[in-house]
Amino acid sequence: MCPVCDTTLDQSDSPIARRMKADIKRRIAAGESKQEIKGALVAQFGQKILAAPPAKGFNLLAWVLPFVALLGGALVLGLLAWHWSRNREQPPPQARLSPALERRVDEELARFDEG
Repeated sequence: MCPVCDTTLDQSDSPIARRMKADIKRRIAAGESKQEIKGALVAQFGQKILAAPPAKGFNLLAWVLPFVALLGGALVLGLLAWHWSRNREQPPPQARLSPALERRVDEELARFDEG
């Protein structure tokens, strides 16, 4: 991350970001590993320089909480859907078909299926 504008180095064009990019290229050409380069940058600028926090200690919350929130939201929606499907109102008695009319509808549907 650029320490001046708080964007990633590839997005920043500030003077310090340009110097950091040149330093990183020089270190890569010198054969330093990714971890060594990161370690040097963190030593110079602090943890804030990393775009993603390390997945350990308190920073682990930044990695875990989004998934916990997503699962919790899905669980709440699932429970609400189950509750709503169980508590649907029954139609009023006048909206129900009489047994004779229901039998007639079944016969008509059966005749329709045959033809």
